[in-house]
Order: sequence, then structure tokens, then C-alpha cells
Amino acid sequence: MNILLVKLSSLGDVLHNLPVVWDVRARHPGATVHWALEEGYVHLVEPLLASRGVRGIDRIIPVGLRRWRRMATAGGLATALGECNALRRALRETRYDLVIETQGLLKSALVARMAARASGGVIAGLGNRVDHASYEPVARWLYHRPVEVPRQCHVVDRYRRVAAAVLDRPPPDRATSPPKFYPQAFVEGLRARRWRAEPYALLFHATARAAKRWPDDRWITVGQRLAAAGLTVVLPWGNDPERATSTTIAAAVPGAVVPAAFSLQEAFAIAAGARIVVGVDTGLTHLAAILDTPTVEIYCDSPRANTEGYWSPQVRNLGDLGSPPSAEAVIEALDALLTTGPIPPTST
Repeated sequence: MNILLVKLSSLGDVLHNLPVVWDVRARHPGATVHWALEEGYVHLVEPLLASRGVRGIDRIIPVGLRRWRRMATAGGLATALGECNALRRALRETRYDLVIETQGLLKSALVARMAARASGGVIAGLGNRVDHASYEPVARWLYHRPVEVPRQCHVVDRYRRVAAAVLDRPPPDRATSPPKFYPQAFVEGLRARRWRAEPYALLFHATARAAKRWPDDRWITVGQRLAAAGLTVVLPWGNDPERATSTTIAAAVPGAVVPAAFSLQEAFAIAAGARIVVGVDTGLTHLAAILDTPTVEIYCDSPRANTEGYWSPQVRNLGDLGSPPSAEAVIEALDALLTTGPIPPTST
């Protein structure tokens, strides 16, 4: 069997698609498995490469759709078209028996359609709209087998259901077949790198959508309590406005650190090495939860049931769509996760 997975972006979606790799391997252990995804997220799936001693995937096929759009609008249309043709050639080097596209977007379906297929080869993809998730109905007409899932469905379960249907397997059961993400040896290797010598807490306050943010005063309250517990509070950022917010919060938290910008590849070791992580519904928070770092996920303007980290007792999920948690609720969750005992209150 030659199998192609198509999950182009974004950070959280790619992470939540990782269990599909292991579901495919369980059904076809000897298959050749490739994954096509946006070039900016290649680091997320590299740990699953067979060349790294793990029989997860055999090849990564980078896709540059985002960069090509920018290139074309800046006058580089010919170069963008040339790179797109190179992608098409890469997708046609192997004849795939099965192509699995789990997002249900037109761009992903078109990439799946580019792939060469063996005789009888099938393209499978998400066949219906689900609540609170992007979906483009036209995509289903590019599949040979559109797979319908419940409208209310956790993103990990949704992706696994699409794959299970075309693998002729029953829908995966969370209790008997929990999702697998990264190999344990890889995670342990990340923790051994020790990004900082002292124990630290990561606060991921930034998110692409303003409505998903948690108020700064609550971050300050949580940060002060973590600092009182002897943890160095680290406030990452991704752009200038986010850095300004990190600086504002850090100014009110004793010993807090606003680090230099770090890459997605560096984020692995930073998230894995944290004593605890607190973050809003965003990709880096989900990365910490997937790495089994003690994590408190905060939901302010997105449905918790869609992306909550249900696979680990190390993860606490608070808040919901239109119902952000209080600082006290987050501190209570931190108390439960920190083995050093309850966090002492800050002095007033």
C-alpha cells in the first residue's frame, strides 16, 4: 500500500492529525506513508520520519501555497507556477492506493487531487460541515469517498473517523484506542535538553483572534502566584503587539522573563521542558498538551469540546465559548497539577 496524508495547516490542525499516522500504521504496518503539508509546519511531523528510527511516515512533501500567493502578488507569478509544478511532479512520483484529506477545504482537496493514483486508488475526505470548523462543501466533489462525521465532534476524533472509514475500521474509541502523537523516546529527549536550568512556567497569552484572548489582569494574577511558588514565568510572543503585551504582564510579575523570539522547532524543547504551561486555545498550548507537559488550557471564545486535551491527566481544560474562566479557577487547576503542593498566595 502507498498512502498519502494531506493536512496542510495550521499548527494545531497538523498536531491533531498526528494520530491518523498511527491508525494507518496499525491497519497497514508495511505501507509506504507520505504526508503533504505546508512547508512552515514540516518540523511538526519530522519526528515521525522513518529515517529517524521511527516507522511513522516515510516522506514529507512540503507545500508552499501561502508563500506562492505572496510571491505571485509581488510579481513572481512565473516562479510560483514553477514551484507549483514541482509540487505536482513530487506528488506523481508515487502511485497512491489511498489519499486521505481530513480538513475538507478546497485547497487541500486540490492538492490531494494532484497526486498520482494506482489503479483503483481512492481519495477520501471530510464529507460534511461540522460545528465551529472551517469547511468548503465544494471539496467533497473532488473525493471518491466523502466521509461524514457527527456535527459535534472533537477535532482529533473527526480526523481519525475520516481515516477509519476508508481503512475499513470502526470509529476509534477513546478508551480502548486513545490517540497517539509523538514517540515517548522523542519527548524524553526534548526534556533532557533543559532550555532553562531553573523550573519555569510558560504563559501563552497570544492568539490570532482577539476574542480568544484572556484579560491581562488575570494573566498577571496567575503569573504572580506562579512566581511566588518559585517558578520563573516566561511570556513568549510572536510579533510586536504580542511582545508589548508580554512586557506589560512581565512588569507586574516578579522575575518574569520575555524571551527572544524562538522558532517552531525550538518550541518543542521549550514546551516539553516547562514545569507547567498555561495558555489560550492556540497551537503552542496544544503542543504542550500533546507533549504531556502539565497544561492548563483556557477557552474564551471557542468551544472547549472541539480541541480540549482529553488524552492526558496532565491537562486541565477550563472555560468555553463565551465563558472564559476566572483567575481563581486557573490557579485551582494549577494547584492540582503541581506536585509541590498548593501555590502560596501572593503577599498584599
